[in-house]
Amino acid sequence: MRIEIIGSGIVGLSCAAVFAEQGHQVTVISGSKGPDDSCCSWWAGGMLAPWCEMESAEPLIGELGVESMNFWSRFSSRHYSQKGTLVVAPARDLPDLKRFGRRTETWRNVSAEEISELEPALAGRFQSGLFYPSEAHFDPRKMLKALEDFLKGKAVHFQYNRLLEEADLQAPTEADFRIDCRGLAAQKKLPDLRGVKGEMLLIQSNEIQLNRPVRLLHPRIPLYIVPRDDGVFMIGATMIESDERSRASVRSILELLSAAYALHPGFGEAEILEIGVDARPAFPDNLPAIIQTGSTIYVNGMYRHGYLAAPAIASLTADLVTQGYSSIREDRKSLISIGHNSQGPQRCASV
Repeated sequence: MRIEIIGSGIVGLSCAAVFAEQGHQVTVISGSKGPDDSCCSWWAGGMLAPWCEMESAEPLIGELGVESMNFWSRFSSRHYSQKGTLVVAPARDLPDLKRFGRRTETWRNVSAEEISELEPALAGRFQSGLFYPSEAHFDPRKMLKALEDFLKGKAVHFQYNRLLEEADLQAPTEADFRIDCRGLAAQKKLPDLRGVKGEMLLIQSNEIQLNRPVRLLHPRIPLYIVPRDDGVFMIGATMIESDERSRASVRSILELLSAAYALHPGFGEAEILEIGVDARPAFPDNLPAIIQTGSTIYVNGMYRHGYLAAPAIASLTADLVTQGYSSIREDRKSLISIGHNSQGPQRCASV
């Protein structure tokens, strides 16, 4: 079939990869010049942490995340690092660490000695922690580029710098299906979609080395620090109910930096490379949705789980297109809405 995908973020490119691997003719159309800082995917942490995320997310997100990890490990072993996730807390917040453990799975308790073996830079700083050995991470910017290169090798056609007006998207297409993956840009068609603002930092330190993502339990925000190459660390991320996508607040940046300093005072000497801001697209229940109306399918609402769930959602979208709604697993049908007369669930507002 001929598949037209609107959007070059992680959802659009994941859909393109799944359809291309199935042998369909795929075109990706985007208003940007390619995967860059115009999309949420650029500012993501790049953590594949399905078990940690279950602390506050639906169990379904964890299941989708495990499925997506198989895609990422197969797709790019060069960028994929599976060294687990370490969760720690200051001594005064150890009850929060226990509560985090009760809500999640596949972890083991680690002592102060074991923490120092996992992360020598944190030696003597925390009494205990939780270690999730199966989780992974990567640099999302490198992964976006690798995914784009992979798609070009699969003869996927890219149309960048296309000014996408709503009228253009309502015009007939020669494609058999149009997959709309525009995120918040699709709000006019998806009235339940809202923005959840996230702020993050990129810093560089020659004094500290971390081997894996470290989560520091924080009274206000779920802080994480993700190591990248050349002494660069990503610190994130806030969750603010707002569609605003360009300005970081003083309070948020102070809290992120203070939490990093609490993890290790050496971060006080680090250099700030970037301050990133964007708004994640989310539906009221913070679950993704696949919404079909005719030959157009909207894939949206990834919230803070873009890289974690996008490949699994892309596979589900391909199943819907090629095999129909009746082929979808019962425990996945809640993610799908079909038109006004569908017998399927109507979890999101009709298009």
